[in-house]
Amino acid sequence: MTATEETAGPPILTIDGTVATLRLARPRHLNRIEPEDLVSLHESLDRLEAMRSVRVLVLTGTGRAFSSGYHLGDLARRSAAPAAAEPEDGGETAFERLANRIEDFALPTICRLNGGVYGGSTDLALACDFRIGTELTKMFMPAARLGLHYYRGGMVRYVTRLGPDAAKRLFLTAETLEAAEMLRIGYLTDLVPSAELDSRVADLAGRIAANAPRVTQAMKCTINEIARGDLDRAEANRRHHDSLRGAEIAEGMRAFREKRAPVFED
Repeated sequence: MTATEETAGPPILTIDGTVATLRLARPRHLNRIEPEDLVSLHESLDRLEAMRSVRVLVLTGTGRAFSSGYHLGDLARRSAAPAAAEPEDGGETAFERLANRIEDFALPTICRLNGGVYGGSTDLALACDFRIGTELTKMFMPAARLGLHYYRGGMVRYVTRLGPDAAKRLFLTAETLEAAEMLRIGYLTDLVPSAELDSRVADLAGRIAANAPRVTQAMKCTINEIARGDLDRAEANRRHHDSLRGAEIAEGMRAFREKRAPVFED
């Protein structure tokens, strides 16, 4: 049994200092996401929320693909079930809840796109704050070809992050896009040679982790609210004024005066 076969199963969470990595671990099926993987991913996010020492989350895959998307067998089962049997919560599917949670997760998130990203996994990646790909990265959104109207949260994310023209191209044509085009339309935030993927992800994670963690998380929240058109103005003002009286600005200004890198408390 190979190393990749041995690791086939639910996503694997590892923590290295201030950076956590969640790795999809079903390489024989291109990291297809199973229903039980959704539970495992939520549990990992729960664990990370309780760890103040972690400042950045990296989401990636094992082997030659990031993910082939959600298990189509489960999708077919749900399409054949009576409407009343659908385990919906406020109109959200279980997969949609996970993607929305990743978008709103307190920690800044980086998707390390080690290969192809297809179907629902394109939304998991888009829900991350940064997406770094290589020349081997490509994407495919087959919803229209499958006869599936994509869930609301994912479509909102595509339109607000990429714009309606790019969203229409991806959803209505089911076209496969190569890495350079993914960068051009804004799906990728960075494109690097495969040999530089790990160093680029580590550099970005390190830059984020070195900043004031509470303020970084608060600004991520405000940016997301602005992008979705649901900004809570009073709350954004409160975040700003709280930062002016906080320990992080005191350390940041002190480090600036002393010409050194700031050291922020967990």
